[in-house]
Amino acid sequence: MSDLPINQILPELKAALEAADSVVLEAPPGAGKTTGVPLQLLNASWLADGQKILMLEPRRLAARAAAERMAQVLGEAVGQTVGYRVRLDKKISAGTRIEVVTEGILTRQLQDDPALENIALVIFDEFHERSLDADLGLALCQQGRELFGDLREQPLKLLVMSATLDGVKISELLNDAPVVSSEGRMFPVTIRYGEPFRYREKIVERVVATIKQALQEQRGSVLVFLPGQGEIRQAHQRMGMWLESQPEALRRRILLTPLFGDLSLNEQRQAIMPAPQGLRKVVIATSIAETSLTIDGVRVVVDCGLSRQPVFDPNTGMTRLTTKRVSKASATQRAGRAGRLEPGVCYRLWSQQQQNELPAFTLAEIQQADLAPVALQLLNWGVVDPAQLCWLNPPATAPYQQALGLLERLGALTMRGTDDWQLTDHGKHMAAMPVHPRLAHMLVMAQRHGLIPQACRLAALLGERDLLYKQGADVQRRLDLVSGEIKADYAQRGLIQRIQRQQQHYQRTISRVHANVNEALPNPDDPGWTGLLLAWAYPDRIARQRRDGGREYLLSNGRAARLSEHDSLSRQRWLAIAQSGGIQGCSHDKIFMAAEFKPQWFDLYLADQINAQVVVEWDERAGKMVAEKRRRFGSVPVETTPLDSIDSDARAHALLGLVRKRGLGLFTWPDELRQWRARVELVRQRDDEGDWPDVSDSGLLATLETWLLPYLASVSTLNHFKQINLSSVLQALLSWAQLQKLDELAPERLTVPSGSNIRIDYTQSPPVLAVKLQEMFGCRSTPTIVKGKVALMVHLLSPARRPLQVTQDLAGFWCGSY
Repeated sequence: MSDLPINQILPELKAALEAADSVVLEAPPGAGKTTGVPLQLLNASWLADGQKILMLEPRRLAARAAAERMAQVLGEAVGQTVGYRVRLDKKISAGTRIEVVTEGILTRQLQDDPALENIALVIFDEFHERSLDADLGLALCQQGRELFGDLREQPLKLLVMSATLDGVKISELLNDAPVVSSEGRMFPVTIRYGEPFRYREKIVERVVATIKQALQEQRGSVLVFLPGQGEIRQAHQRMGMWLESQPEALRRRILLTPLFGDLSLNEQRQAIMPAPQGLRKVVIATSIAETSLTIDGVRVVVDCGLSRQPVFDPNTGMTRLTTKRVSKASATQRAGRAGRLEPGVCYRLWSQQQQNELPAFTLAEIQQADLAPVALQLLNWGVVDPAQLCWLNPPATAPYQQALGLLERLGALTMRGTDDWQLTDHGKHMAAMPVHPRLAHMLVMAQRHGLIPQACRLAALLGERDLLYKQGADVQRRLDLVSGEIKADYAQRGLIQRIQRQQQHYQRTISRVHANVNEALPNPDDPGWTGLLLAWAYPDRIARQRRDGGREYLLSNGRAARLSEHDSLSRQRWLAIAQSGGIQGCSHDKIFMAAEFKPQWFDLYLADQINAQVVVEWDERAGKMVAEKRRRFGSVPVETTPLDSIDSDARAHALLGLVRKRGLGLFTWPDELRQWRARVELVRQRDDEGDWPDVSDSGLLATLETWLLPYLASVSTLNHFKQINLSSVLQALLSWAQLQKLDELAPERLTVPSGSNIRIDYTQSPPVLAVKLQEMFGCRSTPTIVKGKVALMVHLLSPARRPLQVTQDLAGFWCGSY
């Protein structure tokens, strides 16, 4: 520990924490901040007897590793001076002074004890990763310190440690907290770029080829970055097969170790620990090894340039793990892992040009995550508007409002006034559950109906990766695997054991929630209730088959989703869908996990979300008016009942809707009526004094209730529209005075010098006067209408009525062309 780069700035850091309640520490990966700083602060004067240092880590693996390393430095077992607490695992004692926890645990502690009276210092480690829980925890800590500081003898201290973020911005967030910087210690790393990366290519093959190249060209252990455990397992398998084909001397010198969160604790330790003497390790890891962990002995990095990030899709209401290109900051951190002990090499599987195109930083989780968990915790804290707290990036308004809408649908919120939400008792029970609000709602509802064991098993299952990925969508098969009804293979056992432990944890937690208990459902162990449990959690994903036996379903949120071919669930008319995902280039989602849903449950358990309405509309296929009572759940029709009688008002308004849909072509338009309408429109546009009605298509369609509604009593078929005397109906829109003025301003006919009354064509613009040339002798200037504002377009015709000249300048014609 004595040679850690962080030691050089520890005196400055200690002095800053003595003088200020908030401090920012900038230190690159490998500087020793995670294990060095907490230990050095154990004897600080502000750390009172009985108080602890709480350090937040973004991942369980990192929390355990940090606690074990610090305990090793002290020569103690974990759980004595240094302990940890993560999901499903903790090692602490009455003597624990440094407690390393995952970030979500802090929020729970703050809800139980807003003043954190037994905590002297909260350290936010790896804050540059910008997890949602870290942002929320820091915001709540600051407000809790302001509101509940009087309950403490000394103010709560905050230390934010970051490797790459701008420390000045964090300092401003913490009221201009002092910034302490450590230069760290980094040996030069040679960057070797590859061929341009193509997103659709099989990345594992390129990674394996590059690992082989690195083993041949370089010495030392190799750290490989891949986006997820699926790719890691493939690369591990292919490397293992390659090693089997190599000479024994090489096989015995290479140790392959995968590293991701689902591995057992012993497997994770094997990846982190230094390679045994004489061996080279190849650690194939996710981004977990980017900053949170230090893997000793690494001199070579192979970086595929991808990471898997949770991204919330507001259109579907779902969070999906999306494979994305890393940022420049992440790529720099990954490469830096090769320069911890001596000069190293980083093989990047993309080009220099593509490196220049990478974003500078990874988008903060709060900017792309589902905000329903944040909204629930804020309301439980007593904050209605997130703007009441201090954020580095505040939650965006639209996603936050969508989160409130979901919580309201789940019964967690009620509106107290305009934009004044408050938690219901049900919402408070949900907030006490350490799961997403959807699953919390499911668990509380299950408690009320006697389905706790099955609901806890389902919640635990849905919180982990899919046990039967691409092996059908039936959730019940997965539950049977967890319960032992179906025999699991070796690769599934570790995950199943974790699901079982999580189930027991949920059962202990829900037993402390005293919700109102309704009548228990019959046969609570019946697996048929799985669909109801999913419907409680995902009411927006209840789905109805588009056609019997088909694979495509319409979801209550309006989206379409499809089962894989030959999936056994396609026999079910109704489904409750737990997980679906988009397929590139397809208009529908793919259903990954679902269970049968029974439509009678709508009235029994979801009645408050049923929308019933009487619909009277024109049936295009039948060619007649129909009336139905329709009950819908979101976008999905639940039941349709024909009605024998049709209310006259509803019938008339349905006919108006048909006219708006089909247009004014439903009516008969004689030429005289078209001319009259064109005259009215011309006068309306050019007469500034009159209040003329709008008889254009858009104007008439917008005022159907005014002019058409009284004449619909006799309409029962489409032909009846053509029998309406539209001329009389529309002329009734003009007063007697307007009818007289119309003939004055826009006369139907014009008397020419020959004495003939020539009809004006108003359907053209400008209106046209078509007249034989000799009948215009004596007319020196162009005739006008609408008080001289509109000059007619004169078509001068031969005796055979063929056009000789078209002009709006009759005087010029006589003097020139004529």
